[in-house]
Amino acid sequence: MTHVRLVHRSRRSLAERRGAALIEFAIIAPIFFLLVLGIFEFGRGMMVQAMLASAAQQGARAGSLTNAQASDVTTAANEYLTPAGISGATIVVTPSPPSSALPGQDVKVTVSIGYAQVSWIPAPQFLKTKTLSSTAIVQREMGQ
Repeated sequence: MTHVRLVHRSRRSLAERRGAALIEFAIIAPIFFLLVLGIFEFGRGMMVQAMLASAAQQGARAGSLTNAQASDVTTAANEYLTPAGISGATIVVTPSPPSSALPGQDVKVTVSIGYAQVSWIPAPQFLKTKTLSSTAIVQREMGQ
């Protein structure tokens, strides 16, 4: 009879362990999924920041050319951002138009966008007012 009790207790313990594992998973799963979602969102923010830096560089290169206009800079930056699904960026060119800078002077392009516009999830309250921004400076080329 002792042998039967041990088998019975063993089956009961197995069921209790399964129940405990289910409860532990229910507690840990939301935390784990929030952590994974946060990692994805942080990666998205880093990717957008890198894209803004490259777009500013492309815009500055376009602005450094002879007879360049502010629209050339804006077009070059937006053409770089559009394939990545980023739209609505603010592009500021100094001086404007860039062709007003003397050869060898700096042409400065700043590309910025609100974090809430590029977030994959609804941005938390503390990130809604944040702006991602990047600036590139290139010397205007020596023209003929």
